[in-house]
Amino acid sequence: MRFLIGIDDTDNLESRGTGFRGRMLGSSLAEARIGELRGASRHQLLVHDDIPYTSHNSSLCLDIRVNESRAAELAPFCRDFLLRESATGSDAGLCIAAWDSVPDNVTEFGQSAQTTVLTLEDATQLALEEGLLLEGLTGDHGGMIGALSAVGLRRGGNDGRFVWLKGIREVSGVMSTADLLTQTGIDVIRTMGGEAAAMDARIRTSDWTRAVLIDGQAVLLVEKPEDGNVDYDWKIVAREVIRRY
Repeated sequence: MRFLIGIDDTDNLESRGTGFRGRMLGSSLAEARIGELRGASRHQLLVHDDIPYTSHNSSLCLDIRVNESRAAELAPFCRDFLLRESATGSDAGLCIAAWDSVPDNVTEFGQSAQTTVLTLEDATQLALEEGLLLEGLTGDHGGMIGALSAVGLRRGGNDGRFVWLKGIREVSGVMSTADLLTQTGIDVIRTMGGEAAAMDARIRTSDWTRAVLIDGQAVLLVEKPEDGNVDYDWKIVAREVIRRY
């Protein structure tokens, strides 16, 4: 069974961020044998004076393959984890939805949260109408908006960058396309223009190798090196490009 878990506002200015806690939650679910983390994606929401946020107003979505016999444990496990691990002063929100139960209007809600100031009432009403679990766990519960948005944007498949994928933080040096696809959770390696890297192409990884979410796939964006006198065919695009997603 595939589930999406949206979390937001679990941090404060002195603590590690929501991305760190999301990776911790994914690891804890795996250790408890409740499910296996497929990927964790970061989604940027509107930065506005009327929206309280810690640093960047981004939310996180975990894509989890849950053991069917343990599905009933997912929500209480996530709830207990966030109540225990969320930073002092945070306004943590949690949203959990089965992959097939996230309708288009939840994706549209997430897209609206990137351009419009939304309210807790907006989020609560939509989650109630669609039968999605949405809870505020700490503080004023403001993270509920971001948690629901993260689920919608991840399900939409065309927003965000992955802060966790299998093996991607362990890659280094020059690797072939085939090895990167085999050893990590990356689905596609291509340029921003859509040109796919050949399976035997040599990819120069970086200290910030991150995939982005495009058409429902984890895509590693690459570009040709400026200097042709190098021992690789492609390199990872600049961090500033990846951060646009």
